[in-house]
Amino acid sequence: MTQPQRQQPSALTRQLLEFGPLLIFLAVYLYMRDATVTWGGTEYGGFVVAVVVFVPLQVASALAMRILTGRLSRMQLVTLIMVIVLGLATVLFNDERVFKMKSTFIFGLFGILLFIGLWRGQSWLAFVLDQALPIDHEGWMILTRRMAWFFLVFAAMNEVVWRNFSTDTYVLWDTFGQMAVMFLFLISNYKLIEKHWIGER
Repeated sequence: MTQPQRQQPSALTRQLLEFGPLLIFLAVYLYMRDATVTWGGTEYGGFVVAVVVFVPLQVASALAMRILTGRLSRMQLVTLIMVIVLGLATVLFNDERVFKMKSTFIFGLFGILLFIGLWRGQSWLAFVLDQALPIDHEGWMILTRRMAWFFLVFAAMNEVVWRNFSTDTYVLWDTFGQMAVMFLFLISNYKLIEKHWIGER
């Protein structure tokens, strides 16, 4: 007997789960950026407080997405683990620089792993996305190569931003800038995806 198909959440629900924690992180930071909070005799700045709020919200969002959709991609799972580890390290060391390097670690790691897969003649992007895009093998290989370079450049961009600009600028980059750059990259690969599409049209 086949299991009934799980009803997928609406687009609005997905957007709230994906972007809600980031927007709350931004709101908490803007409210607390000039304040400090004392816990256990240690003073924490507004950025660290925002991280303390963000990490459990991100975990709750991922769990809600898992319950509603029945799955989390491997990429989402790795990203969540990195967020938890770096968030905890940020609080333990009381050093906002740790969390600012989040995107450097995450995208740098993804880029290196994708290049290792390409060296082995495989598209690990297809593996981590669970074949979410119905494109042929050649398309996956080209997209993987592009994505690998993009991830490394993206990691370098994050280093430039957090090392050379104010925390206010970094927070805007982390919440809006990264999403905009990722969106532009995906749009730039539309023709490739269309050319190698093997799913229903």
